[in-house]
Amino acid sequence: MNPSSEIEYEIPHVVRVHKSSLVERLQGTETVPPSPSGDPASGVASKDVVLDPAANISARLYLPAAAAAEPSNKKLPVVVFFHGGAFMVHTAASPLYHKYAASLAAAAPAVVVSVDYRLAPEHPIPAAYEDAFAALKAVVSSCRPDGVEPWLAAHGDASRVVLAGDSAGGNMAHQTAIRLQKERIDGYGDKVSGVALLHSYFWGKEPVGGEPTDAGFRGGLDRVWEAACGGEFGLDHPYINPASAPPEEWRQLGCRRVLVATAELCWFVERSRAYTEGIKACGWDGDLEFHETKGDGHIYFLLKPDCDNAAKELAVVADFVRRC
Repeated sequence: MNPSSEIEYEIPHVVRVHKSSLVERLQGTETVPPSPSGDPASGVASKDVVLDPAANISARLYLPAAAAAEPSNKKLPVVVFFHGGAFMVHTAASPLYHKYAASLAAAAPAVVVSVDYRLAPEHPIPAAYEDAFAALKAVVSSCRPDGVEPWLAAHGDASRVVLAGDSAGGNMAHQTAIRLQKERIDGYGDKVSGVALLHSYFWGKEPVGGEPTDAGFRGGLDRVWEAACGGEFGLDHPYINPASAPPEEWRQLGCRRVLVATAELCWFVERSRAYTEGIKACGWDGDLEFHETKGDGHIYFLLKPDCDNAAKELAVVADFVRRC
């Protein structure tokens, strides 16, 4: 056997890593192009941009048709969106995320910035967190009248920024808000308007609530985190288990509003419920909303975007963004 083809490890349906360090991604490699002139169905225009050349931070921007109808002095909220994929697969150009970001931009309406970030295992955690914070800094800078990104300069309201993401992206949104309170952005401050956590990838060593106790099930999810962080951070590190952080850190969540959305059959539903209770108990003084979809599973709204429940969840997120 060719030594380069020998497998070091495999995360089923996610990645296969060879002893030669070759990484095969088992999903999330398909991409779709942007629509600079506007999507015929939604009217949402999209384009790929480099937000920060020095940090090599790129993103796909979405501008709703409503932007053209607004007076020049009225700007739109800005959603900084982090895609999911276990920190290891997918991009902003993945069909799932392209469709969702465009739908959210139209529904809110809002300027959506769907961020590309470095993926594990080649770039283990905390690389994704570093990129997320760099993206936020670049976005708020671009929302100024002299900002380098025209869509954000003309239409983005820096006082109404929402950090959002699904699964691993929800984890990233939380970590970015925590960091913002500790490391304020010059000329901006230490709070965004809102954080929307959609089916967030949080986990821990011990089961909480009604989580499965089956060793095989838990071991599989444990292995995902080990691969994502290169084995550097345990299952009860605050990166993956926010409940392990002291209450004073939770109180430092850098935002005024939080939406926690999950689904009854989501793998991480108990973690979302626990997150909601934890943020209530820690003394954080913002506004909290919780939305749980009955009868559906993890990120169903991406996999079945045209179902009734997905439409309802999109409406909840869009309404949250409008009120931020």
